[in-house]
Amino acid sequence: MKLVSWNVNGIRAVHKKGLFVPFIEKYKPDFILLQETKAEQNQSEVDLPEYEEYWNSSTSRKGYSGTAIFTKKKPIAVLLGLPEDIAKKYKLQDDGCGDPNTEGRIVALEMPDFYVVSVYTPNAKDDLSRLALRHKHWDPAFLAYMNRLEESKPVIFAGDLNVAHTPDDLANPKPNEGKKGFTKEEREGIDNLIDAGFVDTFRLFTKGNGHYTWWSHFANSRARNVGWRIDYFFVSKSLKNKVKKAGILPEVMGSDHCPVTLDL
Repeated sequence: MKLVSWNVNGIRAVHKKGLFVPFIEKYKPDFILLQETKAEQNQSEVDLPEYEEYWNSSTSRKGYSGTAIFTKKKPIAVLLGLPEDIAKKYKLQDDGCGDPNTEGRIVALEMPDFYVVSVYTPNAKDDLSRLALRHKHWDPAFLAYMNRLEESKPVIFAGDLNVAHTPDDLANPKPNEGKKGFTKEEREGIDNLIDAGFVDTFRLFTKGNGHYTWWSHFANSRARNVGWRIDYFFVSKSLKNKVKKAGILPEVMGSDHCPVTLDL
């Protein structure tokens, strides 16, 4: 089984560049997990007849955020956003920048043997104005949700988590210490996922730095590979031995992020 996750930074934009469908036709994944679709399903001109499409688009801000999963097999159930009781428990609400649970940030599919989840974690923002929302509310709520799903079936979740976990996950860790995407609070969110038993699949196969999934548009960063690894595939510990390969596809263009892959 092959899965691909990609923050497309606007599905209409990457499709208009003629880069999305050829990529899918080349890799033929069983599941395509997307983030930052920035569209509703009826606005997408992508035509992939082999796939069922399940979208969670932002209802509070049009053309913003959004997630989707395309699958070759019909799911048992489709779950959008965080469950209401979890959102309430962790006081996830409008922080002045918007309510993250109306921004289309999670779509989950229940399959016969597992759950598959696409997630787009809120960005802490340059001035860290959304750091508290993320650290105290979103990250614990998301972990609680993954733990709940895992009670019935193993979980595969992937997406743009908007954080480099360790110094090996960004080209310039020292000057970025304490800045958006590399604060101790954001990194703690990944620590807590791992402590709960979820496995960062890429690190099962590849150690060290130089492996990135996002590059700034400034200073020719992508060509120089001055980037960040902020896109991940995590699996439940019970699936760890089924993971055959996990990779990054930096050669795939179309977005400021590149796709990440998982073979099970």
